[in-house]
Amino acid sequence: MSTLKRVLFFEYPRASWQYDIIVIGILAFIFLTPREFFRDQPRASSIVMLPSEQPGEEVFYLEAKLLQETPEAERFAAAARLLEKRDGKKLQLTRLTNHPDSEGTLKGFIAHTKLVK
Repeated sequence: MSTLKRVLFFEYPRASWQYDIIVIGILAFIFLTPREFFRDQPRASSIVMLPSEQPGEEVFYLEAKLLQETPEAERFAAAARLLEKRDGKKLQLTRLTNHPDSEGTLKGFIAHTKLVK
């Protein structure tokens, strides 16, 4: 019982072999445990800034799910609100285009904006 207590409360002096074994165990747990064990998966951002070819223009990719429930007539205004909320900058949405995959299914939207001064 005493040994278990010492291991749980990390009571061994530094540079002892017991201390080294505990540290190796902790590091092994951290680096060798698969990410799926914790169900912790990286998630891509829903709005991603893309490189722009024109100066003064910013281009963004918006996932389809962000505007999926929005009626098509209101998508332009909804996209403008989302982009403004993302950065806190005053952006003017100039163009919003659909971005389909190779099968024609809508994957997202490409939004072209200009910074309002």
